[in-house]
Amino acid sequence: MDTLLADEAWVEAMLSVEVALARTQARLGVIPETAAGAIAEAAKATHIDVAALARRARGAGNPVVELVRALTAATDEGAADYVHRGGTSQDILDSATMVLAARALRHTDASLARVADTLATLADEHRHTPMAARTLTQHAVPTTFGLKAAGWLTLVLDATERLRRTLTDLPVQLGGAAGTLAAYVEYARAAGVPASGHAAALTEGVAAELGLRAPAVPWHTQRTPIADLGWVSVVVTGALGKLAVDVLGASRTEVGEVAEASGGGSSAMPQKQNPVLATLIVSAARQAPAYAAMLGQSMLAEDERSPGGWHSEWQPLRETLRLAGGAAHTAAELVSGLRVFPERLAENLAMGGGTIVSERLGVVLAPVLGKAAAKELLGRIARQAAAGEGRFADLVRAAPELTDALDLEDLLAPENYLGAADELVDRVLARHMTVTRDRPQ
Repeated sequence: MDTLLADEAWVEAMLSVEVALARTQARLGVIPETAAGAIAEAAKATHIDVAALARRARGAGNPVVELVRALTAATDEGAADYVHRGGTSQDILDSATMVLAARALRHTDASLARVADTLATLADEHRHTPMAARTLTQHAVPTTFGLKAAGWLTLVLDATERLRRTLTDLPVQLGGAAGTLAAYVEYARAAGVPASGHAAALTEGVAAELGLRAPAVPWHTQRTPIADLGWVSVVVTGALGKLAVDVLGASRTEVGEVAEASGGGSSAMPQKQNPVLATLIVSAARQAPAYAAMLGQSMLAEDERSPGGWHSEWQPLRETLRLAGGAAHTAAELVSGLRVFPERLAENLAMGGGTIVSERLGVVLAPVLGKAAAKELLGRIARQAAAGEGRFADLVRAAPELTDALDLEDLLAPENYLGAADELVDRVLARHMTVTRDRPQ
């Protein structure tokens, strides 16, 4: 992700937009084909010192002015006048931003696919591995590790679908000085190209060159695409963060239900194997919303071009994309090596002495004893168990109120109270197959 979003990558992307503009204008007859070729060659050969470019960019408040000056100087004299014809700085930088965002999202999508495939395998393999579900940190009812993995998979699929929708909707930016494309149209008219329809043809042509969508109108101060990128990064990191939070809890020493393939060591405590991958993912998930909130501010863009609003997007956007991509890459490593300990899951499930099936007993006993009486009986037995008078399951077996017609052994077996867990795993796996089928090639 650092390579995809490095300063050098931004420069390369801006140059690719300049080339795409020249090539499209050449196809439409606005500039000579030879000029477009010369501009492309200059863009390929031009070496830009990014640090020097950044320093010089202070004069215009953005790097495009100085970049165009360097590209023009590197282009053959006969073609130099055709560089950046009709363009404005925001057209170039916004379009370059979308090019880089597309690359980052594709990279993240590939990592999410690896996460999803591994989680699907875990869900299927452990669909019959019982464990304690926890609500508000306490044992609630039995579930399966397979369904837990299917829950993680659901979030990853949610994030994947939103990411792909965002990816296919990334727009090119072509508006000219104030969103009217006036200079583009005027240059076309001067070259003898009909002005009518030229703006749309130019926008569609540049979009096709860059692999972006052609929007109906320029979006200089309609910053929905930027807000969308921030939000999808929050969804990606949040989905993976939920998985990581669960891994952190389950890998506690006293819980011991899962472990990372190889934990990180401690500088002072040699016995520790810290869940560092899950920690890194949670770190990303905690940072991304703050950057996305900054990008949300971009919606408040003044007039037809924003002073400061546009400029404030660049670094937060890079960070959100880095965090999402990094979290997805790390999550793929985490789940591929995740160790699950069924015996420890069973030990923790039995820890309450049978109290984890209290809900089932209440449901079954209500028609026999009455709902209020059943609740009172189970509450009394639970209090006795908590006071050390015996295991909950044994106290239930000894309760004189219960009829011999009840199969208490079946009722007290946690693995027999899993509801629709198996069916739910199947439904998530079916969705995974659909999302996999639609995976970009």
